[in-house]
Amino acid sequence: MTSARFSAVLGALALALVAFGHHFVLTINVSDSLPGTIFLVRKGGGSVSRGDLVAFRHGGGGAYERGALFLKRVAGRPQSIVTSKDAGNGHRDYFVDGQYVGQAKTKSKTGLPLEPGPTGTIPPGRYYLTAPHPDSFDSRYALVGWVADAQIVGRAFRVF
Repeated sequence: MTSARFSAVLGALALALVAFGHHFVLTINVSDSLPGTIFLVRKGGGSVSRGDLVAFRHGGGGAYERGALFLKRVAGRPQSIVTSKDAGNGHRDYFVDGQYVGQAKTKSKTGLPLEPGPTGTIPPGRYYLTAPHPDSFDSRYALVGWVADAQIVGRAFRVF
């Protein structure tokens, strides 16, 4: 391959990587909260729907730094009703529009205390995000709460 052709290939590859990085991010799921290990996140993309898998930036607190990327499913949108009821042992069962979405524990797996998340009507621009795993750190807990539009990076798709 000539040096001019090699430079052209490198330039095209660099341009493709920049364009890809502008619209997508590849991320690795390091927890058991969702099935799958590698996810492709399409940045932006407008509104999200119930059932969509999204990536969002954590506001900080607990064992996670501000800006940590989380992957969760949308269980509640603005105007959805979030309720909880005592499940015994200090745990609370959470429901979104009457659908069970998980149980909030009083302590994390590492023993950190966990405050229960908000209940009531989800306000405009906020979402209830969750995952099926019992130890998922999601909207069941006050440190995550209802996630704002501005925190959502985009829709996520499982690759592997």
